[in-house]
Amino acid sequence: MACSFSYRAGQPVLDSLTMQMPPGCTVLLGPNGAGKSTLLSLGATSLVPASGSVLLGRLDGTRGRSRRQYRQRVGWLPQRVQSIPSLTVREQAAYVGWLKGLSRREAWDRSARALERVRLAELGHRRSHELSGGQLRRLGIAQTLVHSAEVVLLDEPTAGLDPVQRGVFRDLLAELAESVHFIVSTHQTEDLADVYDTVVVFDHGRPVFQGSVPAFFATAPATTPADRRAEVAYRSLVRGEA
Repeated sequence: MACSFSYRAGQPVLDSLTMQMPPGCTVLLGPNGAGKSTLLSLGATSLVPASGSVLLGRLDGTRGRSRRQYRQRVGWLPQRVQSIPSLTVREQAAYVGWLKGLSRREAWDRSARALERVRLAELGHRRSHELSGGQLRRLGIAQTLVHSAEVVLLDEPTAGLDPVQRGVFRDLLAELAESVHFIVSTHQTEDLADVYDTVVVFDHGRPVFQGSVPAFFATAPATTPADRRAEVAYRSLVRGEA
């Protein structure tokens, strides 16, 4: 990614930003307004940069010719997952696969496997609006997996979930990360070492840290208690948070 973006003229959120995300599972940390959601929205092509490009391999998500292929290889879970009340859980997963370019038969067949992977197969017949918050997030993940996305972007996927639901979601993420690359924006710093390979700390539209989880923890003083390393490391890197 090498691009710029503004919501208002003369007030860039991202200004000539150049970033490359490594394979594996990456967590994106940063305060509200740092540009995390904008960054993921650009990666999902739901926003278009004012200049520059967003690349996956040789595919450019900003160019018409390769944009369709790019979108087929990238999954997107925004902060709020919308249920479609008239559809069952499986029908909603299949519908998103169809929107991504699969035939109706392919989308229907793949939806069963996608729901199995997120442990929702037994609820496939239920109306999607009947799901709990945690179940709806898992349906959102299934929707990104129907079309065999290589990279999945998740924006605050555990916001609003209770501790048990967050734990289930983190376990699921760790399990799926063996075959899918994830980039996750979150304010949660618990269990970083159990789920993520790379930490990126974003502030004022720019990465102020990018590296392994051990390297991130090492930014905290050596005397920091183990259960506070992530919090202290984060605060040491973000302006105004020390």
